[in-house]
Amino acid sequence: MSPAWTETESVLRIDGVRPYTATTVREIEAVCDRAEDRKGPGVVPVHVSGAPHGPWSGDLSIPLVTKWERALRRLERLPMTTVAVASGDCGGPALDVLLATDVRLAHPGVRLLIARHGTATWPGMAVFRLSHQAGVGRARRAVLFGEPIEAEEAVELGLVDELAETPEIALAAAAERFGVFSGAELAIRRRLMHDAATTGFEDALGAHLAACDRTLRQARDGRGDQVS
Repeated sequence: MSPAWTETESVLRIDGVRPYTATTVREIEAVCDRAEDRKGPGVVPVHVSGAPHGPWSGDLSIPLVTKWERALRRLERLPMTTVAVASGDCGGPALDVLLATDVRLAHPGVRLLIARHGTATWPGMAVFRLSHQAGVGRARRAVLFGEPIEAEEAVELGLVDELAETPEIALAAAAERFGVFSGAELAIRRRLMHDAATTGFEDALGAHLAACDRTLRQARDGRGDQVS
């Protein structure tokens, strides 16, 4: 295994059966703290499974939902590669976290579901990420009616990268393959990619030119992520 994998102490485990709580938010923030303090290349393994059964949002509040979404955004912007392993049904918090990761591995029996809430689906940011990543047309039935996205379809839509009978082995391989990418540079590329969906060419050009200039200066000075 690569040093990036063996040195990683931050492992996140999310159970989608239960609603997220203030404790769940703190767990994500703690993983983010360790990853940000570590600096440089590396991998954050994320294990997600489970989906809500029946009513699940009774203890949620807007302040808690806001903290949850902000924690996910922080996870999504980490200066390290996040690699998720998904199994079984993944909905609620499990789907939220899965959609915020960089590399996604799944057991062949995985299903992705938007949690239901009363007579509709839960309108959290999983709706945004799912529509953004899979396209509105392909995500429509999952978002509107909570229909599950089966494993093969999830791969076809790019929501899952690989199906593996032994996800732990695939996780170790992904850590070696992706854990060497520069932390700060990875965060920049991720931001450019996400902004591309909502930013026009002329508005995006400046950010891309700045990133190109940073990369050229790094190559010239041999200082890697030290260039600011």
